[in-house]
Amino acid sequence: MSNWWPLIKVIPSKTNLRFVKFAKIMALVSIIAVIGSLYMTMTPFRGPCGGLNCGVDFTGGVLIELDTGQTPVDLSAARSALSGTQGRQDVQVQNYGTSSDPSGRYHAMVRFQPPEGVAGQVAVDQAEATLRGALGQNIQFTRQEVVGPKVSGELFTGGIMALLIAIGLMMLYIWFRFEWQFGLGAVAGLFHDVILVFGLFAITQMEFTLTAVAAVLTVIGYSMNDTVVVFDRLRENLRKYKKMPLREVIDLSINETLSRTVITGVTALMALAALALLGGETLFAFSVSLIFGIIFGTYSSIYVGVPMILLWGVKRGDTSSDDDEPEPVKLGMASRP
Repeated sequence: MSNWWPLIKVIPSKTNLRFVKFAKIMALVSIIAVIGSLYMTMTPFRGPCGGLNCGVDFTGGVLIELDTGQTPVDLSAARSALSGTQGRQDVQVQNYGTSSDPSGRYHAMVRFQPPEGVAGQVAVDQAEATLRGALGQNIQFTRQEVVGPKVSGELFTGGIMALLIAIGLMMLYIWFRFEWQFGLGAVAGLFHDVILVFGLFAITQMEFTLTAVAAVLTVIGYSMNDTVVVFDRLRENLRKYKKMPLREVIDLSINETLSRTVITGVTALMALAALALLGGETLFAFSVSLIFGIIFGTYSSIYVGVPMILLWGVKRGDTSSDDDEPEPVKLGMASRP
């Protein structure tokens, strides 16, 4: 195969990288990133979503998406028209597509709180009539959603509970399968990934909806899967090489699983990149958050979960295979012959 596929030759058959050597530096980077993400997510303290751009799913209200064809959307005219009549509150109008869109059409998203005592569908009909008067009769409405405040509160609570339950179950799984030191490392990695994904939504102001919650849950699953692979190899090597220093065992275990981690991650990223480019506006935030979540999950498996075991130490197994001690780990990458 290598005769007709030359790229195979550049893939190393074995890596001997010293990951633990940079553990302290990367720990500092992770702490700064987590603190920054928490600050962006929680600031300003407005409503249940803080700094997140929560969608109608969590805030309640009316959402309307419109298509004005080849005519640019006059945001100020739409905002003034909706704010000046019918008692609407918290009116937001924003572009999400321009003439640079592949279709060459202009799009906008409208969100507002309906007037008190006005039914949801009635509020939608009134808003659409107002927008036609302000922007012209040729606009098309491509999406309408109405969520009441009670339902939105229940959805927000349910989404947060789903995230906490998922993290708790993952923690129990690691705790029973490995030792408590591994459980702490896995939980630290999970919280690291989840917080950074929330920070991504806060910085980019992508709409945070139930679809975003599904993306975060997927990131939790991927991160835990990657962490378990590294932990399992580390546990085997701890039992096999009892005399090798813990730092070298960790480096050895990460290097032995690195090719599997890279291949799995790149495969997933290729599929998600296609989804982000071709899936449209509805799936864009979902796919982008998963892309960054996979990157964060791979990083945390190497520089958050496993290195934390160095802080607590871990006992070695009873089985000794000292005669099988490998050569000392050398810096660099051994290329395929």
